Amino acid sequence: MDVENRKWQWAAHAVLILLSLACVLPFILLFMASITDEKTIVANGYSFFPSRISFSAYEYLWNQSSQIFHAYGITVLVTVIGTFASLVITSLLAYPLSRRDLPGGQFIAFVVFFTLLFNGGLVPTYMVYTQVLDVKNTLLALLLPWLLMNGFNVLLMRTFFQTTVPLAVLESASIDGAGEFKTYYRIVLPLSLPILATVGMFQGLAYWNDWNNGLVFVTEPNLFSLQNVLNRIMNDIQFLTTSGGAGSSQALAALPSETFRMAIAVIGVVPILIAYPFFQKYFVRGMTIGAVKG
Repeated sequence: MDVENRKWQWAAHAVLILLSLACVLPFILLFMASITDEKTIVANGYSFFPSRISFSAYEYLWNQSSQIFHAYGITVLVTVIGTFASLVITSLLAYPLSRRDLPGGQFIAFVVFFTLLFNGGLVPTYMVYTQVLDVKNTLLALLLPWLLMNGFNVLLMRTFFQTTVPLAVLESASIDGAGEFKTYYRIVLPLSLPILATVGMFQGLAYWNDWNNGLVFVTEPNLFSLQNVLNRIMNDIQFLTTSGGAGSSQALAALPSETFRMAIAVIGVVPILIAYPFFQKYFVRGMTIGAVKG
C-alpha cells in the first residue's frame, strides 16, 4: 500500500513539475528574447540559447528612463489608490447584499448582475466622463472609467460573506450593541482577508495592465501610465523603421524592434511576478470559497 501511494505521489509530482515548467518556460523565453541580438532573432527566431546576446533593447529603454520612471510612478499611484478604493466600494456593496434581511436585496443583486451583460458603449461612456464628469487629462481618468468596481467581484465577495462569515457571530455583535458599520469594520473585514486579497489582485492587475483609459481619456504625456508610454515608444520605433528616409536607413534598421517588444513585456510583468507570491495563499482560498459553497 505504501509503495502504491509513493507511486501516486511521484506521478502527481511529475505532473505538477510539467505544469510548472509550462508556466515558467514562456517567461524565460520572453527574457531570453529580450536580450537576443536583433538580427539573430529575425534570422533564427526565438531561442532559449541565442547565439548572440545584445542588450540594445534595454539600452534604448534606458535612454527613455526618465519618462519610463515617471510613468512607473503614475501606474503605481493609480494601481494603489484604485485597488484600495475598489476594495472599499466593492465590500460596502457586497456585505449588505449578503444579508438575507436587506430590503430589495434581490433586485439590487440583479442590477449588479445586469452590468455584467450590458454596458453603455464606448461613445456614451466617453461623453459622460469627458463632458459630465470632466475627468479628461486628470488622474481620475485613469481611476474611474470601467475599473473602479466590477459586478463579478461584487458577486464573488457577496458569496464569500454568505458562506464564510458565521451568522451567529453577526447576531452576537448585534446583541452586544455593535451597529452595522462597526460589525462590518471590526468583524466582517478581518474574517475576509482571502476574498479581499483575491479581489485586490484582480483589480490591481486590471489597473496595472490598463492602457485603454489612457488611450481614450489622456492626451497629456505627463499623465501617461507605464503601458501607454511603452506602447507609444513601440509605435515610434515601428514608424521610424517603416517610413525612415534613405539617408538614415542603416541607423533606423539598427533599432531593436522585435527585442524591444520582449523588453517591454519584461518591464511590465516583473512587478506583478514579484507581488503575486505574497497574495497566492489568499488568492486560492478566496477563489475557492467565494465561488463554491461548502
